[in-house]
Amino acid sequence: MITAVANGRVNLIGEHTDYNDGWVFPTAIPQRTTARLTTRQDRLVIGRTTARELAKCEYELGTEHKTGAWCDYLQGATSLLLKDGYAIRGFEIEIDSNVPMGSGLSSSAAFEIAVLKAIREAFALDITDEVLARIGQRIENEFVGARVGIMDQMACAMAAFGEALFLDTMTLRFERVPIPLDEIDLIVINSGVAHRISGGGYNQRRAECESAAAKLKVPSLRSATLDRLETGVLTPVEIKRARHVITENARVHAAVEAMKAHDFKKMGQLFYESHCSMRDDYEVSIPEIDKLVELCLADSACYGARLTGGGFGGSIVAITKKGEGARIAAAVTAAYEKQTGQKGTILVP
Repeated sequence: MITAVANGRVNLIGEHTDYNDGWVFPTAIPQRTTARLTTRQDRLVIGRTTARELAKCEYELGTEHKTGAWCDYLQGATSLLLKDGYAIRGFEIEIDSNVPMGSGLSSSAAFEIAVLKAIREAFALDITDEVLARIGQRIENEFVGARVGIMDQMACAMAAFGEALFLDTMTLRFERVPIPLDEIDLIVINSGVAHRISGGGYNQRRAECESAAAKLKVPSLRSATLDRLETGVLTPVEIKRARHVITENARVHAAVEAMKAHDFKKMGQLFYESHCSMRDDYEVSIPEIDKLVELCLADSACYGARLTGGGFGGSIVAITKKGEGARIAAAVTAAYEKQTGQKGTILVP
């Protein structure tokens, strides 16, 4: 039996920039997806999972088709591997995960990468982690129907504990930046309001960005500048979307420098600026997420907090003074439940 693991990720900063060829800054979280695979001598694939809504799926290699269920992620993996000319045969695979779905912490990407790693090992496929990440992204784009960028799959394939991945999503060049966990605590709280990344809001945001880039005559919003937004060619909505992407890219670079300089006050400021931009310009936050951020920032030991992930629900990430994370997270989730009726879940620490 082959066993492969992929951890979930939390994005410290750099949201909705990856499909605009921008920069991101994710790190791994303890929650993970595990795939256990045994090979068969025929072309039958049997998948079982505790991570999704249906317990079992079964199909022949080469007959993959979209169903709208969790099995699409498994079918997408085998379909694309076959399409790319890799030699695989049937197998049975069991997938378990404690990365909460709809949390903005890459449950889908962790699922894809764990499955792809297991298949790679089982059939001795010559595939690098980078190519694995690209195939994972294509599963979402070409099979599932979510027009996601490359960040989640790269993070799930390559990110490690105690460091953040400063990733250029256009070139896939990256730098591993140590997180000084001897000086700060990291908090991740799931709001309990699930999002669906394959929903229309996410794809709509991407379409608005692509429209803005086309009108500005640039390959992507990575190349756009703030001074060109008010020239009359963009709609008011496109101006807001483009402004978020441009300023968020700048915040990623500033956050990397702040992390290296151990300037946590600056990092916290950038976190909150990012949250406000996602709330006001990108319009992907919700009242429950805003409340979690507000409750974190009310504590003087919290440097900053923000929505993490695609939005429309999901989780927040915060940084605090060392030794204060567990206390703040407990107090915030208690107040959050009392004020909203929603039960938040502390994932880190």
